[in-house]
Formats: sequence, structure tokens, C-alpha cells
Amino acid sequence: MPQLRLKHFSPLILEPLNLVIDEGETVTLSGPSGSGKSMLLRAIADLDPHNGTARLDDTAADEMPAPQWRRKVGYLPAESSWWEEIAGQHFSEAPQLEALGLAKTILQSPVAHLSSGERQRLAVFRMLQQQPRILLLDEPTANLDPHHTQLVEEWILKYQQHSGAPILWVTHDPQQRQRVGMRHFEIHDKQVMQT
Repeated sequence: MPQLRLKHFSPLILEPLNLVIDEGETVTLSGPSGSGKSMLLRAIADLDPHNGTARLDDTAADEMPAPQWRRKVGYLPAESSWWEEIAGQHFSEAPQLEALGLAKTILQSPVAHLSSGERQRLAVFRMLQQQPRILLLDEPTANLDPHHTQLVEEWILKYQQHSGAPILWVTHDPQQRQRVGMRHFEIHDKQVMQT
């Protein structure tokens, strides 16, 4: 029963936050550019400095080695990194490309030749292949048209249904918030507030 608990938690530019995201729950987050949304996700993933405590179930992030925490917490940045030249070299097993509207030949393509939307969809697969217990999603459909947005939403929520993963999902799209979110928070003046 995965559960994310934040207690007096904050990256250094935000006021402390207390938040619990339960098994199978999706919480959406919005706010102006530069308000700290990405920094909050990176802090939860233990990639940026922060105050307070993040817990997965009953175990705090600082009670386990950082690489172990990062395997359990799936963080999808707005712009993912690609360290191999060919797309398929980033996957230990072949992803189900058709589910996100991608051709099988894409795995033989140089990453540099892929569109931002293709890279974004491949990044979703790459993150979920690690079978994380929690998902931290930084605008995972920002570069996608409505059809591919729907495919990505369905794939992520299917994973959640199977795994019970709590999700913190950054989005600027009010309609997407209604489709995927159970609760919504916004960042205003360094405070994360439920709306």
C-alpha cells in the first residue's frame, strides 16, 4: 500500500508543506512559471536540497541510500536526459510502443532525430519500466497533441491502477486537472495551497 507523506517539507524557496497522497490517488499541482513546482518534485526525488521529511509508507528518504529512494520514486522531468545516441539503448526490454502511438522503428532512431513529443512519450515508458512506487510527473503531456495526451494519461493511470502508485502531477491544463486529479494544489507566494 504505497503512500507518500510530506511533513514540514519544502525545497528552499517554498514554505513548509504537510501533504499525504494515498495509494491510488492523483494530486495535481499548478502555479506560475518559476514558482517552484519543478523544484518541489526534484526535492521529493531527493535531487535538490530541502527541509523536512518525505516518507514512502513508513520509511523516510534519509533512512535509505539515495539511489534506493530514487528507484522507488519515479520522477519524470519536463525535459528528460538521454545519455545514449540511439533511443532503444535506453530500454532493458522493448516497450509497448503502439500503446502511446509510436512506431517500432523509433527504437533504431537517434535520439537527436526524435521530436519533443516522441522523446516525451519514450520517457514515460522509461520511467514506468523501473516500476516506481510513487510517480512525480512534471507536465508529462506538455508537448503532445490531444490524441497523444489521451494515450499518455490512459497509460499512466493504467499503471496506477495496477500498482496503486500515488501521483503528484504538475499541469497547467484545467481540463487535465479535472480528468486525472482527485485533489488540486496551487503555488502562490511560496505557499502550496489546496484549491
